[in-house]
Amino acid sequence: MNMEILVSNLTNPTLLFFILGIIAAVVKSDLEIPSGSVKFISLYLLFSIGFKGGQELAHSGVTTEILITLIIALCLAAIVPLYSFFILKRKLNVYDAGAVAAAYGSVSAVTFVAASAFLEAQQIHYGGHMVAAMALMEAPAIIIGVMLIRKFDEQKNQSQNLRYIVHDALSNGSVLMIMGSLIIGIVADTKQAEGIKPFTSDIFKGFLAVFLLEMGMVAAKRFKAFRSYGWFVTIFGLLMPPINGILSIFISSLFEMETGNRFLLAILQPVLLILRYRLQCV
Repeated sequence: MNMEILVSNLTNPTLLFFILGIIAAVVKSDLEIPSGSVKFISLYLLFSIGFKGGQELAHSGVTTEILITLIIALCLAAIVPLYSFFILKRKLNVYDAGAVAAAYGSVSAVTFVAASAFLEAQQIHYGGHMVAAMALMEAPAIIIGVMLIRKFDEQKNQSQNLRYIVHDALSNGSVLMIMGSLIIGIVADTKQAEGIKPFTSDIFKGFLAVFLLEMGMVAAKRFKAFRSYGWFVTIFGLLMPPINGILSIFISSLFEMETGNRFLLAILQPVLLILRYRLQCV
């Protein structure tokens, strides 16, 4: 059974398209996805994740466990970028440190899908509100990342106060899209929401596959830049996910939560962000 799950995950079309993107960049293919299309797909993925999370939260209602889970998710998404940033800033510039720190505080839709499939295969129940937790965790990580960049950027630090930083972070397109979609999903009429279900759900994995194709090409083109940082970023990338996951497991063990929900919370916390935030533009 475990081997079947491993093979199933390794042959996931989205992962294979990511590998195809890497191959395309390595062999210097002229394969290219228009930048406008990539931006649209990024916004679509944020919209879909946020809207589905809001719908799940609206259907399940707000229980004590759900409230605790969402609070833990928000806190971890805000705390992890903080200590990650100061570790990374020892070797990376402010912009790179902020972007990577935000990535480690946020989540991966691909990993969430794989983890939920694993739980279903093991017949372990998990709450639908975990989709909402995934959606909510996007915003704090981006906000903290942007605020840290603004705070420690020597060229901008003197001219910008905290109010401006918070406003700038909250008005970030990615944050606005996913939080707005989450709220719309909560308040939207269920029957009316069914009308856009083919767009929000049925084509999600297809768009995700195309997006990962682009991400594979981007990642391969940055291998040289990655190597230039030496062993520091490699060790950080290997150690931080299990550390963050253990932190999540420890905190969730202090409360009464279903095993499946604790598992997903631990999985969501340490993984790299799948949606590319353009923090270099701030």
